[in-house]
Amino acid sequence: MAQHSELHAFMGHENPSLLASADASGGSYEIGDVSDPRAVAAFARAREIDIAMVSADEPLAAGVVDALLEQGTAAVGPTRAGAEIEWNKAFARALLAEVAPEAVPLLRVVHAPEAVREALDSFGSTPVVVKPSGLTGGKGVKVMGPHLADHEAAGEYARELLARAAPGDSVLIEEKILGGEFTIQAISDGKTMVFPAPTYDYPYRYDGDEGPGTGGMGSLSLADGTLPFLSEAQYRQACSIIQRVIERLGQLGRRFTGIMNSGFFATASGVKVIEFNARFGDPECMNIMSLFEGDWPYVMGHLAAGTLSPGDVELRKEASLVLYLVSPDYALRAGEPYEFELDRAALEAPDASGRAGCHVFFASAVQSGENTYRTVGTSRAVALTTTAPTLEQARLRLVECASSVRGPLQWRHDVGSGRYLENLAKLVGSSAVAI
Repeated sequence: MAQHSELHAFMGHENPSLLASADASGGSYEIGDVSDPRAVAAFARAREIDIAMVSADEPLAAGVVDALLEQGTAAVGPTRAGAEIEWNKAFARALLAEVAPEAVPLLRVVHAPEAVREALDSFGSTPVVVKPSGLTGGKGVKVMGPHLADHEAAGEYARELLARAAPGDSVLIEEKILGGEFTIQAISDGKTMVFPAPTYDYPYRYDGDEGPGTGGMGSLSLADGTLPFLSEAQYRQACSIIQRVIERLGQLGRRFTGIMNSGFFATASGVKVIEFNARFGDPECMNIMSLFEGDWPYVMGHLAAGTLSPGDVELRKEASLVLYLVSPDYALRAGEPYEFELDRAALEAPDASGRAGCHVFFASAVQSGENTYRTVGTSRAVALTTTAPTLEQARLRLVECASSVRGPLQWRHDVGSGRYLENLAKLVGSSAVAI
């Protein structure tokens, strides 16, 4: 946005990436509650904003887009009703059962602790996954195997979630699906849909998919627009499911524009849906947008006006790779702030071929000195992103960039590993391809 417009950012803390982008564009910023519709709308009025993009789960669920549209500000992003596909997993599963029942895993929606045992008994010996129905930032789902020892542990976790849930909330218990996880970030004005290449996300905290689930430790896309474990037919099936869901939301009068980041499992018996997100995925957004060639505010205008065409979104045919560097406490415990050193100018400097090394995108961090930063909370601190003709070239560049960051931040060393992806392909039951 900053490359092609005057960017004004409303944010929860002084994110160094947003500050630099707004400043470079001649724009401005304000710190506030991003989930307060009135505050965001007032900011848009004061800055005379032509078009806004709301790109995070909690503001969408709070109705920030509704407030912008009500005052006449053009906006990209679903209304609260459209975003329910993300903030209410029970609603999402019910809608999916209408339009694509073949993609729904066996599941039970549980509203009371005393109903948990009966729900679990219906799965027999099948391993399960327990999910809160509401927003969890990618951290509330627990799976038998890595997180839950057995059905008894699954039941305890389900009852724990229900005990602290708001009235009317529910918990989903689903069969555990074995397969390769992938996402597609459909770009849509509610009628026309553009389907970029699929992305693969590394959801677990440590190498080899060990440790707790996270919001994503890294992600990738490949130059040929596929993944080693994903067939063309499975990709087309997933795109068709997204199209049916967005069309059904429109039929129900639920406005959906922007990005539907949809998670799937590729299995030997077809595609199964994990979840829908009503905005760009984090980190997968960085895969797609690092390949985008064009004017994003121009695309936003067509998204808001309902006039999108596939030719509006041009993506380079290269591999893209994202790596998150995180606090040692991330996804484990509440912890103290950590200082780290990073020379953004040096990391982003072009190499001999004129290609940038790694782009730097700060998440939960603030600047504390010329090249020093401090983590905020225990979420992910900073992402490094790069593109290259092959995945291995991108991986080598990313490792070099990550190794230059000084301080206690941690990162997964198998992000982008060819061997990791080959093992995934064997799990799904398809043939690995050269990467």
